[in-house]
Amino acid sequence: MELPVNHFKHALEAGKTQIGIWSSLSSHIVAEILGHSGVDWVLLDTEHSPNELPMVQQQLHAMQSGTANPVVRVAWNDMVLIKRYLDIGAQSLLVPYVQTVEEAKNAVLYTRYPQEGVRGVAGGSRAAGYGRIKDYHKKSASELCLLVQVETRKSIANLDAIAEVEGIDGVFIGPNDLSADMGYLGNWQDPAVWKVMEDAAKRIRKAGKAPGILVGEADGQRCLDMGFLFVAVAADTGILVRASDAIAAKFKR
Repeated sequence: MELPVNHFKHALEAGKTQIGIWSSLSSHIVAEILGHSGVDWVLLDTEHSPNELPMVQQQLHAMQSGTANPVVRVAWNDMVLIKRYLDIGAQSLLVPYVQTVEEAKNAVLYTRYPQEGVRGVAGGSRAAGYGRIKDYHKKSASELCLLVQVETRKSIANLDAIAEVEGIDGVFIGPNDLSADMGYLGNWQDPAVWKVMEDAAKRIRKAGKAPGILVGEADGQRCLDMGFLFVAVAADTGILVRASDAIAAKFKR
């Protein structure tokens, strides 16, 4: 049994645009549908969604034969949380609310085994093929994709140093939290916020890392033109809301 190839990670390394969909519905059925839609990645959220470890494992199973790579957003930059999601087979992680170089370095340490890190060692995990993947512990880091989320003014101030941290593959901009911290709560479309996000994309690329963001479909191309490399252009909740509202409006006149 071979270590699975992380196509999302290698696409980012090659500078290839990756289009994604955000999934907050905490459903393996939704994950399977999105995973076969033709997008490059699907974000399985556990920070702002009622999504827990066994549910995420079901979602990873459901996406296994699809075209999209799963990216799991853990609830916090926590050694135990990160260890558990890695052990169930998540190869791409998004770590929220990283504000300093130390926090970025900790995220890297949590994903690596000793001596390079502090990830706990389990021999029979799903990630290791239940023990069938030879030398999993020595090879696993080569297929791990670590993304950190920058979403405050403090994070932006430390962005250059955060992006330089070895072991980080990409830096994700969180428009809603960033705009709130800038004084534009509920208004991430303010020009001042866009200016910061565009500058952030340039700085992340300058460091040799992939910049990412979540926006609506209408703003997806704008972000790609700004240099963002992995862009989520829709969310499952939004797709369902718009479609169901449109159906109701059409027939309930």
